[in-house]
Amino acid sequence: MNENEGYKAGLAVRRKVLGEKYVDDAIAKADDFMKPLQQYLTEHAWGAAWTRPGLDLKTRSMLNLAMLTALNRPHELRIHLRGAIRNGVTKEEMQEIFLQCGVYCGAPAALESFKIAKEVLAEEAARA
Repeated sequence: MNENEGYKAGLAVRRKVLGEKYVDDAIAKADDFMKPLQQYLTEHAWGAAWTRPGLDLKTRSMLNLAMLTALNRPHELRIHLRGAIRNGVTKEEMQEIFLQCGVYCGAPAALESFKIAKEVLAEEAARA
């Protein structure tokens, strides 16, 4: 992969938020078809957006939880819930985010996110 400065900065914050093992596994598992996407996401999503000074990582995680709920992306929500926990988002804050999403995205979206968050929180508690 082309390890320019944006990629390097993105890789560092991606590892901080999602965990080294998750990120290293995702990159290692990327075949020739998926490598360009891993490069792009690391450089542009993580290196260009997540490293900006305007919002802290916790706020960015909170926004992601809301957006992934709105977009109905349960797989990504599960991943970003773990990142949100690493970034200091509390269970109570997650509840408020998903309740707010219920108003603007609908009850089914909020319900799905509550269920996924409950599972992730239980898994994280079992690891502690």
